[in-house]
Amino acid sequence: MLRIPRTRTAERGDSNGDAQPDNRLALVDQALFAGHRAADQKVVIQCVWVYEHAIDFDGVKRFHHNLGYGLLGRRIERSPLPFTRHRWVLDRGPSNMEFAESTRPRHELSDWADECSQLPVDSESGPGWRINVLPLSDGSTAVSLVVSHYLIDGLGLALVLADAIMGKTHDLGYPPPRSRTRFRAVVEDARQTARDIPEIGRAIVQAGRMARESRHATVGKPGPQVFSDHAGSPWSREIVVVPLISIYVDLQDWDARAQALGGTTNTLIAAVAAKLGERMGRRADDGTVTLQLPMSDRTEEDTRAIALSYARVSVDPTGVQEDLKDIRVAIKEGLRTLREAPSDSQILWLTPLTPKRLMKRMVYTGFADPGRPVLCSNLGDLGAILGHLDGTEAEYAAARVTGQHVPRSWLEAIGGQMTVLSGRLSGKVFITVAAYHPGADNTKPALRELAARVLAEFGLTGEID
Repeated sequence: MLRIPRTRTAERGDSNGDAQPDNRLALVDQALFAGHRAADQKVVIQCVWVYEHAIDFDGVKRFHHNLGYGLLGRRIERSPLPFTRHRWVLDRGPSNMEFAESTRPRHELSDWADECSQLPVDSESGPGWRINVLPLSDGSTAVSLVVSHYLIDGLGLALVLADAIMGKTHDLGYPPPRSRTRFRAVVEDARQTARDIPEIGRAIVQAGRMARESRHATVGKPGPQVFSDHAGSPWSREIVVVPLISIYVDLQDWDARAQALGGTTNTLIAAVAAKLGERMGRRADDGTVTLQLPMSDRTEEDTRAIALSYARVSVDPTGVQEDLKDIRVAIKEGLRTLREAPSDSQILWLTPLTPKRLMKRMVYTGFADPGRPVLCSNLGDLGAILGHLDGTEAEYAAARVTGQHVPRSWLEAIGGQMTVLSGRLSGKVFITVAAYHPGADNTKPALRELAARVLAEFGLTGEID
């Protein structure tokens, strides 16, 4: 993944003094969007609800309508100038939900969710999100929401969903698409870029300092392999869906086990992720598993798509299933380091000026991290409201993160990937695991079997879909 510097406060120079709200993308949002576009990557967040009782479709339709009146009611409009930031414009999203034409058996629910995750969503051309509904042959109903990650991050989406379910709507003040003439857009964006020159100058100075520090730190070390998707590659034209499963564990069982192991629900999630990483070949050269822990920086009235910092924690996976004390200490130390580290967000001012080829290389280098990290995102207690899509509580609900139309060549070149996303919802802890390991049996049955073994090591049982 593209490494995004921490951004705890608004960037200096964002306000242009106009009465209208500044609808330019935050620098971190511009970086993620531009970087992934350069590397032909698309990441989506998917939420799936399963109702085993009769579902109120009028309630779901109200939810669908309300989603367009919050942070999902927008899309990205590019500047006509290549060196300036893009802007948010109004987009209420798709006008209707999509209903499956026929029922499917319950055991095909996971496959259907995968299919929905690959349907077109686009934060620039739209729609940025979509809702699909599937009747299951056992009388249950499944609802899938797929959202472009460039519109919102995980915790931001949780807040958006809560507002939509409760009927809260917002006017963000975004203009309609193409409301500026090309001439006006060129003039306004050029002026804004001129005002940003002092910030850009400071970013150039910081970039030079970081480059010198990087050269000193890597003297004598081999540089990263450069990704090249040659047409002759046996994988170059093969698109895959990274195997992804959902695990549901009873809340009381989970909390009791965390306490018995001397930890908390958060450290137990991290321990399970570390053990899964070990089993999927994600150990670093020193035998540890590196966890990347997203920490939300989102504030009230925050309109950024991405409001995250990342703590990096190295964990010895040996014995975490028997005692959580060491991993608890490691996480505390990782969070302390994150808080005390100097901000490097100034460098983001160079994002609009970065050539596409260099941006693609940076994204690849981030994904091809030699530490083979596991992204472990814990959304925490999401509250009862998020399970009440139609006003009543779904029996099952989970969120997951995946890529769209990912070439196998990319996954092989970066050494595979693993993402673990968890939360507390509808009386359960849900854990979704997406993993690909070069040379392994990269199928959902194999991943389910591995997950069941790992749960058993922790003295836990759960439903695995």
